[in-house]
Amino acid sequence: MEYRRDYVERIFAVMYSLKKLWKNALGTDVAGRTLAVRADDTFIISYPRSGNTWTRFLIANLQRPHDPVTFADIERIIPDAEAQSSRYMRGIPSPRMIKSHSYFDPRYPKVIYIVRDPRDVALSYYDFSRKYRQIEDSYPLERYIEDFTSGHLLSAGWGTWGENVASWVYARGARPGFLLLRYEDLKARPELELKRVAEFLGIQPSIELLRTAIERSSADRMREMEKTQGKDWVTTKDKRNDIPFVRTASVGGWRTKLGTNSVAKIESTWGHIMAHLGYELVTRTATMDSAESKLAAFPASH
Repeated sequence: MEYRRDYVERIFAVMYSLKKLWKNALGTDVAGRTLAVRADDTFIISYPRSGNTWTRFLIANLQRPHDPVTFADIERIIPDAEAQSSRYMRGIPSPRMIKSHSYFDPRYPKVIYIVRDPRDVALSYYDFSRKYRQIEDSYPLERYIEDFTSGHLLSAGWGTWGENVASWVYARGARPGFLLLRYEDLKARPELELKRVAEFLGIQPSIELLRTAIERSSADRMREMEKTQGKDWVTTKDKRNDIPFVRTASVGGWRTKLGTNSVAKIESTWGHIMAHLGYELVTRTATMDSAESKLAAFPASH
């Protein structure tokens, strides 16, 4: 019986490998980290639920001031390497702007990295996981925080929040061709932060252009677009439509929605990285202080 089970498992493994090889040959596999990188590519990267979609819309609307961007065409303007096939990505003309959630990859020549307070990320990811039917509505939030910090989510291939963020900020943060954006700063002073992005991309925008891009990328407008276009967008197609992809787009919601134990769990796991990035810790410990001092040698890029 044991031999038969092993035999069946080997057959399935071979079938999976052949299927993967066939997709690779046809170019229908998801590009992801197998993407063929070009020297003039620019990547917009973040851990999931950190403001990547908003940033994509801001940049796309900045580049196309006479043609407001929608969910219907965002994948053509700034495609998602983790949602599109290798063949599709090859068809995007250079210079490409590419969205990704990938951990550090030394091949990426130019990177805009967006970071968000992991306490807010966890809340947003919880709703996202329900929208994608990865968990039931009854799944306890506190238990989800345990999964979030321990790396037991389906997105484990991108690392945990701390692994993903640290891989970019510490390995690339002080080098040219890297721009660090904090979601909270983008919310607080969008014109100034978007101007930094524009200059990083070699664009000299007017105040009017910045304001137009910000207005066209507002959370309210994106929520309205999601209602009519979400069923066709690769990111939300066939997902629950009673839970929006574009949520409140708020800062600090964790203060009223996360329990003390959950906050402590996140801060005890990544407090040193959070402090380095300027996020206030409300359950600081001597251990965090020690960890923070060890990382003081790494320059923050924001």
